[in-house]
Amino acid sequence: MFEYSRRTPRPTGTYQTCSELSSDSEQAAELAAEHLLDRGFHHYAFVGVPGRIWSQRRKEPFVERIRSAGFEPHVYPGPRRKRDWHWAREQALLEDWLRQLPKPIGLMACNDDRGREVMEACRGAGVQVPEEAAVVGVDNDELLCELADPPLSSVALNAELGGFEAAKLLAGLMSGRIRKPRRIVAPALHVVTRRSTDVTAIDDPDVASTLRFIYENAVGSLKIDDLAARLAISRRSLEIRFERQVGRTMHEEIRRVRLERATRLLLETDLAIDRVAEASGFNTPSYLAQIFKKHKGLTPAQFRRRSHGE
Repeated sequence: MFEYSRRTPRPTGTYQTCSELSSDSEQAAELAAEHLLDRGFHHYAFVGVPGRIWSQRRKEPFVERIRSAGFEPHVYPGPRRKRDWHWAREQALLEDWLRQLPKPIGLMACNDDRGREVMEACRGAGVQVPEEAAVVGVDNDELLCELADPPLSSVALNAELGGFEAAKLLAGLMSGRIRKPRRIVAPALHVVTRRSTDVTAIDDPDVASTLRFIYENAVGSLKIDDLAARLAISRRSLEIRFERQVGRTMHEEIRRVRLERATRLLLETDLAIDRVAEASGFNTPSYLAQIFKKHKGLTPAQFRRRSHGE
C-alpha cells in the first residue's frame, strides 16, 4: 500500500501535510467483498493492521458490504499487548483465531503483506487455502503474490495513473503553480484472481460444478441446455437450484463472468474493442457496449480512457 505526502515547515518548526497520494481504500474493500461474495461463502473475515488509518479505511467498507449481503463478518482483534505485535509472537495468536473461525470462509487481508502472513498462519493452524479459507489481499504486488504459497489473489490498484498525477503535482509544487493541499487517489481496478481464492463455496455439488464450468468456459458458446445435459438433470431443476445457491440465474452469471473478463482486457491490454468483445465471449462490439453501459455507466471506450486518466 503506497502513501506519499509532501510536508512543508511552518515558521514554528512544526510540519503540515500539503499533499498526499493514497489508494481508494473503500473501492478496494468493496471489490474484495464482491469477489468473495461471488464465490458463495456464508462466512467472512477481515484481518488488518491495528493503528493504521488505511487499514481501518479498508475494514469499514468491507464489513459494511458483507453485512448488506446478510452476513456478519469476523474481524481479527489483534494482540492486546503491544509486545505481541512482533510477528514471531503474533503468529501463534493469529493461528488460534483462524482455527476457531467457521469454515469455509472468505477472508480479506488489508494488503498483500498481511495476506502473506495470514496464509502463513493458516499453514501453522492446519487451515487449507483456499478450500477452508479463501484469502484476498490489496495492492497486487506481483512479487509477493506470485511467491506466496499458494499464489495470493489481490485487488489491483491503478498505480500508474497515481504516479502520473503525483509527478504532475510535484512539478506544480516545485514551480510554485500549486500551493493548496491536494489528495491524489489511485483507483482500485479489479481483483487479480490466483489460487488463494480459486474456489467456490457451494453446498450443492451440481451447482458448484456448473459454476466452475462457467468460469472456465464463459468466453465460448454456452447454452443452459448443455449445462444441464452434462449433469444429466433437467434444465428447470438446475436453474432452480443454481439461483437458490448463487443468488443469480445462470444467464446472469455467464454475463457477469464475461463482463469481468472484458473489464480486465480493457484495463490490462490495448486490444481493439471488437477484439475485446470477441475474447470475452460477447458476440459483437455493440452487444458488449450495451451490457457495459448498463452495468458500468460507461461505454468500453470511455471506461478505458478514464482508467488511463485520459
